[in-house]
Amino acid sequence: MAACGTGSSDGPVTHLRRLPHRDGQRTDWPAWVPAELRAALIDRGIERPWTHQAEAADLAHTGHDVMLATGTASGKSLAYQLPGLTALLTDPKACVLHLSPTKALAADQLASLTQTAAAMRSDGSRRGALAALRPAAYDGDTSMSDRDWAREHGRWILTNPDMLHRGLLPQHARWARVLRNLRFVVVDECHAYRGVFGSHVALVLRRLRRIAARYGSEPVFVLASATTAEPAVTAQRLTGRPAHPVVQDGAPRAETDFVLWEPAVLHDAAGEHGAPVRRSAPAEAARMLADLVGEDVRTLTFVRSRAGAEQTALAARRRLAESDPDRADRITAYRGGYLPEDRRALERSLDSGQMLGVASTNALELGVDITGLDAAVLAGYPGTLASVWQQAGRAGRRTERRSDEPRPLVVFVARDDPLDAYLVRHPERVFGHPVEASVIDPTNPCVLGPHLACAAAELHLTEPDLELFGGPGVAAVLDELVDRRVLRRRPHGWFTVDPGSPAGDVDLRGSGAQIAVVEAETGRMLGTVDAGRAPATVHPGAVHLHRGQTYQVLDLDLDGGVALVEPTTVEWTTVARSTSTVQLTGEHAVQMLPGGIRAGSGPVCVTGQVVGYLRRRPGGEVIDAHELDMPEHVLSTRAVWYSIPEHRLAAAGISPVDVGGALHAAEHAAIGLLPLFAGCDRWDIGGLSTDLHPDTGEPTVIVYDGYAGGAGFADRGHQVMTDWLTAVRDLVADCACAQGCPSCVQSPKCGNGNSPLDKHAAVRVLTLMVEALRAADEVPTAEDPRPIPGPGDAGQAHPGPAPGIEAA
Repeated sequence: MAACGTGSSDGPVTHLRRLPHRDGQRTDWPAWVPAELRAALIDRGIERPWTHQAEAADLAHTGHDVMLATGTASGKSLAYQLPGLTALLTDPKACVLHLSPTKALAADQLASLTQTAAAMRSDGSRRGALAALRPAAYDGDTSMSDRDWAREHGRWILTNPDMLHRGLLPQHARWARVLRNLRFVVVDECHAYRGVFGSHVALVLRRLRRIAARYGSEPVFVLASATTAEPAVTAQRLTGRPAHPVVQDGAPRAETDFVLWEPAVLHDAAGEHGAPVRRSAPAEAARMLADLVGEDVRTLTFVRSRAGAEQTALAARRRLAESDPDRADRITAYRGGYLPEDRRALERSLDSGQMLGVASTNALELGVDITGLDAAVLAGYPGTLASVWQQAGRAGRRTERRSDEPRPLVVFVARDDPLDAYLVRHPERVFGHPVEASVIDPTNPCVLGPHLACAAAELHLTEPDLELFGGPGVAAVLDELVDRRVLRRRPHGWFTVDPGSPAGDVDLRGSGAQIAVVEAETGRMLGTVDAGRAPATVHPGAVHLHRGQTYQVLDLDLDGGVALVEPTTVEWTTVARSTSTVQLTGEHAVQMLPGGIRAGSGPVCVTGQVVGYLRRRPGGEVIDAHELDMPEHVLSTRAVWYSIPEHRLAAAGISPVDVGGALHAAEHAAIGLLPLFAGCDRWDIGGLSTDLHPDTGEPTVIVYDGYAGGAGFADRGHQVMTDWLTAVRDLVADCACAQGCPSCVQSPKCGNGNSPLDKHAAVRVLTLMVEALRAADEVPTAEDPRPIPGPGDAGQAHPGPAPGIEAA
C-alpha cells in the first residue's frame, strides 16, 4: 500500500496518508522535582520526561502561565502534575484546582494521581503521601459526603467548569482554605471550550481569578490542549492573561495509516427528490467496527450523535452475531446521558479490554487513557480539525509494537454532507492545513450579563473589575442590569439586589433545562435530553435509542420535563421538520460590493417552530410525513448575510422563477461548509434564503448563530467570506450529482423538505458573490450608506416568501 495517494473514483478510499513514525525526545528531570516524586514516576514506567513536558513544567514552576498544545497521547498530564505535585509535597497547605470538560476525563486523572500517590506511599522515605496529596473529585456524580470531604480536606480538586460556576464560586467562603492556598489552576483539554460554552468558561475563569485574589492568592494557570492554532491567543481569550505557548511535541508517535473514505452510492435507493444516496457514515462505521472486532482489533468508533452511537453499536453487534456470536457482546455504546453508575462500569470494561469495540460520541474524545486501542473510526467530521486529530489519536497509543503487528489504523468516513464531501476530496485541508483557533466571545452581552450578576453576588463589583471582564463595553451591560433591577449602583460599586446566587440560572453549555426520558410502563428513567432540543428529538412519535434498545416516544411534556417512551421494534428513524423567520434588527456592518451586491453582519431575531417530522428508512428513503404542534421559539442572535439585486441575478442567467431554488441551495451549501472556517458544528448554525427579504428589499441569504447573543460563528463567516464562499462554490460545482444531493446542496435539517433547490443556478449565485468579494478585496469599498431597516419599517413594505428556511 502506498504511503500517500488518492484512491480511484470508483472506490471508497479517496486518499491514504501514512503518518510517519516519530522518535521521542527525552530530557533530564527538572532539578526541583522532589526525589520521592521522581522515584514514584519512574516506578510507574516514566523514566524521564519528554522535552515538551519538562519545558511546560519549568515555566509553570517558575510562576508563568503556560499553554501546552501538543498532540494526542503526548503525555500532557505530566507537564502539570510535576509542578502541581511538587507544590503539594513541599507546602503542606498548597492546593491545585483541576478543570476538565468531561467527568470521564476527571475520573481518569483522579486514577492517575492516586496511582502516583500510592507509589510514593510505598516508598519508605515518604509514607503517607496519598494522605498528603489528597486528590478528590467534585462533580455532579460526587456524593454529598465526598463533596464535604473535598471542600474540607482535598488538595488536588478535580472538577469541571460547571461545578466551579455553580458550586464553588457562589460558596467561596466555604472554600476559603482552597482559595487562600491555590497555587495552580489546570485547564485540561481546553480546545473543547469554544463557541458559547467557551465564552461562558472564559468568564468563569475571570470570576475565579477575582475571588482567588480576594483570598490573597494568584494561581498559575496551566492550560493543556490538542494542537491548536494561535495557542497563546486561545489561552489569553480564556483566562484574560498572557501565557507562554509550548508547541514542540517531544513524544514518540507510531507509524499510522490514515484513510479518507467516501461511502458508495446506493444504486437501489433514492433520497429526497430522487437525489443519489450514499451509504450512511454510521452504517459504514458499524460494518468496519464489526469486521475489526472480529479480527481482535480493539476499535473505538466516534459517531456524531447519541442516537447514532446507539445505532452503530447495535448494527455492529448484529453483523458480528452472524459470524462470531461470542464476540458480539464485546461491542457496546458510550455516550452522555447515561446514569453515572452505567458510565463508570463502561469505562472500566473498556480500559480492561473486556470490551473490544465501542461506538461513542465525543464523550471519549478527550484525554481518557484507554490503552491498547489499535483503530479509530470517525463516522463524520467532528466539528473541528483539532477534534479530528484528537479522535484519531485514540488509536496507536502503544508506540512499542512487534514487527508482525499491523500498523494502527484511522479511518475518516464521510457523511453524505457538504463539509465531509469537501474534506475527503481535498485531503490538503486535513493533512496540510493548520487547525483552527478557538472562536469565543466573552464580551457577548447575553453571556457577559449573567456572569456579571453572578460575580456581584459573589463579591460586589468595583470599577477595577471592569477591565477584568472586558473593558469599556462592560459599563453598558452593567447599566442594563441596573435598569432591570438585577444590580443596584452605589458609590462603592455594583451590588446584587436579590439575596442568593443566580448561578443556577446560567447554563454554561447552552443546553438549559433537561427533559427526563422515562419508560411509561415501568417508570424507569433511561436518561436525559436537553430541553432546547427536545421538540426536535423526543417529540411524540420520535424514535429514541438507548443502550441498543429502540423506543418510541408516546408523549412530551415540556412543562413537566418528561418524555414518556415505550419499547418498540421499527425499521425507520424520524427526522423533525421546522420553520423559521429571520428579522434583521439593530445596526449592521454592511459592505457595498460591485454591482450593488451587499454583504453584512449584525443582530437578528429568529422565530422557529418544529412543525412535523419525517419517517425514513435506514437508507434515507422517506416513508411519510406527520404534523406536530410544538411551541414557537424566539432567538435574538447574530447573522452574516448577503443580498443580490434582481437585475444582477437575471444578468447571470437566473430567471425569477429559479431565484428561490438558487438561493436556497447556496444557503444549504454555505451552512454545510462554515464549520470548516468558524470551528462550529452544522447544528450550531441555521439559515434562511428568500427571493425578497422584507428587511433588505432584495433576494437574500442569511446564516445565523443558533445561540442567544451569537457565538462568534456568523461574525467569523463575515471575516472570511471570500475564502468561505469560494470553497462553497467549488464544492457545489465539482459535485458529480446531476441535480443536487446531500453531499452538496441538500440539508438533513431543512424545514422546507429540501424544496426548491437549484444546484446549477446556485453555482451562478456563488460565482457572482465570489467575483464581487474578490474585486472588493483588491479595491476596498465604502460601507453601504443605506441603513438596514428595522422592525415595522421595510418589513411591512416588502412582504415576501422565505423559501428554504432552515432552523438551527
